[in-house]
Amino acid sequence: MNTNKGNPPVRGFLIHITHYDPVWCKEKSQEKPFDLKLGLELVDAMSEAGLNLIVIDCADGVRYNSHPELTRDYSVPMSYLGKLVERAREKNIEVVPKLNFSQSSRYHHNDWFRPHNDLFDNSDYWRIAFELIDELIHVCRPQRFFHIGMDEDHDRAHSQYIKAIETLRGGLKERGLRTIIWNDSSYGGRTLVHAEKCIAAEKEISKDIVQVVWDYGGVQPEIIERIVRRGFEVWGAPGWDAGKVSAWRRALLNNGGKGLLLTQWIPCVEANRSRLLQFIKTVGPACSTE
Repeated sequence: MNTNKGNPPVRGFLIHITHYDPVWCKEKSQEKPFDLKLGLELVDAMSEAGLNLIVIDCADGVRYNSHPELTRDYSVPMSYLGKLVERAREKNIEVVPKLNFSQSSRYHHNDWFRPHNDLFDNSDYWRIAFELIDELIHVCRPQRFFHIGMDEDHDRAHSQYIKAIETLRGGLKERGLRTIIWNDSSYGGRTLVHAEKCIAAEKEISKDIVQVVWDYGGVQPEIIERIVRRGFEVWGAPGWDAGKVSAWRRALLNNGGKGLLLTQWIPCVEANRSRLLQFIKTVGPACSTE
C-alpha cells in the first residue's frame, strides 16, 4: 500500500560525543573534546527541522564513574551528557544512548572499550558492558531504546555475533528498553562478510530489535521490505543529500518502515559548527516533507 504522503514516526539525528572508525581513529591523538555549546545548538536546530529523536554516541567520550580507566584526554564530564539530554527533553526530542559492541580489529568500533575489548564476550566483558550501560541509562533516562551498534563486526563468527546481540538485547529488555542495531546488508557487494552476517542474524534474533539499514549511496526498498516481512521494525540511515533522504522516506513508508536516522560522521567541535548546523537545517526537513 502506498503511504508515502505520511511522515515516519521516527525522525532522528545521531550526534557524536566521540566515535571510533578507521578514519576517526587516525585523529584520536589530536581529538578535541565534545563542544557542549555546539551540541545544544544542534538540538535546537533539530527541533526547528522537525526531528524528534537524538541518538548520542558516547563511547569513551564521557568520564564513567564506574570505570574511570576508560577516561581519555578528550573525555568530558558526565554532566555534559546530562545537559545535552536535558535540552533534548525540553524540546520534546526522545533520547537514545549509544555504545558500539562490534568486535573488529579492522574497523575499531569497539576500541573505546579498551582495555576490556580483548575479553571477547566472556562474563567479565558483559559485566563491565552492563555497568557502563547502566550508568548511561541513569543519565540519559531513555524512554524506549538503546543503540548497541554492531556494524561491520569482522571478528565474530555468525553464531557469536547472534549470541552477542541476544545477550545485549536480553539485558536491555530487563531494563525496559528495546535494542537498536545497524544492518549492513545493503553493502554485500563490497563487504559480503558483514552483509551475510546480518542476513543470518535476521533469521535468529528477537523481533523486537530495531534494524537500521544504512546506505549512503542509494535507496534499498527491497531490503526494507525483506526485513519488515521478517517481523522487525526498520529505520533507514541515508546519506547527506536531501533528495536521497526524501527517496529513503518514500521507500520506508511504502514498505512498512518506521524511521530515518541522519548523521555526519565528524566530531561535534567548533571547526565543524557550520557544516553540522547547515546539514540539520537543510537535510533534516526532508525526513518529513517532499
